[in-house]
Amino acid sequence: MAFIGTIDQEKILEKNRVPDTDNIIQIHSINSNIMKNHYDLYLSLMRKSSPVSRKIREMIAVVVSSINKCAY
Repeated sequence: MAFIGTIDQEKILEKNRVPDTDNIIQIHSINSNIMKNHYDLYLSLMRKSSPVSRKIREMIAVVVSSINKCAY
């Protein structure tokens, strides 16, 4: 698994901070605007209203991660 440095939340512009400390989000902290956009996209895809239930969306994510042999 690759190591990507991150930036401490305190050093990120407040408008770009996100309330998620998962590594998959935090690796974008080097470009905090991208981190905020990624987080907002995640929320839209996984949490907002959709014809596909949240349970099914989570199951799809688990299957895709498994197929891709994700370590996280």
